[in-house]
Amino acid sequence: YFLTFTVMRLTKPTLFTNIPVTCEERDLPGNLFNQLMKDDPSTVKGAETLMLGEMLTLPQNFGNIFLGETFSSYISVHNDSNQVVKDILVKADLQTSSQRLNLSASSAAVAELKPDCCIDDVIHHEVKEIGTHILVCAVSYTTQTGEKMYFRKFFKFQVLKPLDVKTKFYNAETDEVFLEAQIQNITTSPMFMEKVSLEPSMMYNVAELNTVDTAGESESTFGSRNYLQPMDTRQYLYCLKPKKEFAEKAGVIKGVTVIGKLDIVWKTNLGERGRLQTSQLQRMAPGYGDVRLSLETIPDTVNLEEPFDITCKITNCSERTMDLVLEMCNTNSIHWCGVSGRQLGKLHPSSSLHLALTLLSSVQGLQSVSGLRLTDTFLKRTYEYDDIAQVCVVSSEVKQS
Repeated sequence: YFLTFTVMRLTKPTLFTNIPVTCEERDLPGNLFNQLMKDDPSTVKGAETLMLGEMLTLPQNFGNIFLGETFSSYISVHNDSNQVVKDILVKADLQTSSQRLNLSASSAAVAELKPDCCIDDVIHHEVKEIGTHILVCAVSYTTQTGEKMYFRKFFKFQVLKPLDVKTKFYNAETDEVFLEAQIQNITTSPMFMEKVSLEPSMMYNVAELNTVDTAGESESTFGSRNYLQPMDTRQYLYCLKPKKEFAEKAGVIKGVTVIGKLDIVWKTNLGERGRLQTSQLQRMAPGYGDVRLSLETIPDTVNLEEPFDITCKITNCSERTMDLVLEMCNTNSIHWCGVSGRQLGKLHPSSSLHLALTLLSSVQGLQSVSGLRLTDTFLKRTYEYDDIAQVCVVSSEVKQS
């Protein structure tokens, strides 16, 4: 071949680490080793034995490539012959398990390449797949005699997973959804977590619960130094609330609902940036049956044998109209105040109504609100609701804080 082909990965340099060699002054070398370390230009003055360096070193190997990082490579084609070659075409493709990508900056052929000259190119690619990647570099050219030449080179490397992301969903009674995201650094170097955010789906608004207010300023719960050490895990919490146009439908959603996706941005070593975006997170919507009963308002603490008010919301989750009758059954500790067996009227599919109810407790302590019954007169079907909520009952002589 007239041409030679060279591929080098472009990475940031690393800090030089020295290996300290010390001894006691009474030993044979005396203070010789300590003095050599102090005179070494690569060590940090005053901290020569801490293996910290002030100098940068170029990478000595290919290194690891992690998902979400940008793979950069320098490609050079050099004419080693004493002849001029023509129509040089350099092509760089990246072969993954699912696709083949063209990374060449230009697809046009170079007219001619003189002896001892070269064609240089730098390629960049944001890695979006895990597993084996093959960089396929192909060169074609024409010699002075008109002979067409062609050769290829293959460079294989593995793309590793940098983060382990686990999610958990918690469904609140008020249609709110709490998402807990556990993010673990599974690389061998610290990460600076630049951003961890949740991009909600069109149905929800999101509130991040990863900051605290201190002296009027918002601070991260992880402190001012936002570093994630190797194998460490952090838990991020988000609260999703359905938008107004979907709030009424949130109680009747069945099956799987799309929540959104996590967007994670980090930096390593000397500012090398990585980014991961999860696929759409989905949760299994809770089933409420045909009729859903939820509490809108209820006091935390009430006085013994004194009436208190609660507000209930009843939603028709079925696909038919209901004619509901409300019955209130007393328990050993909770007693309902009002008329049982009253008509609530017709309730259409996906519609809701609010009920203001009064009750009192004859027993102190943490008591469970139970005993509500809803009967659909059309189908003669009764829905029972017990342990709706808990309320703390105290003596009227105890002052509520």
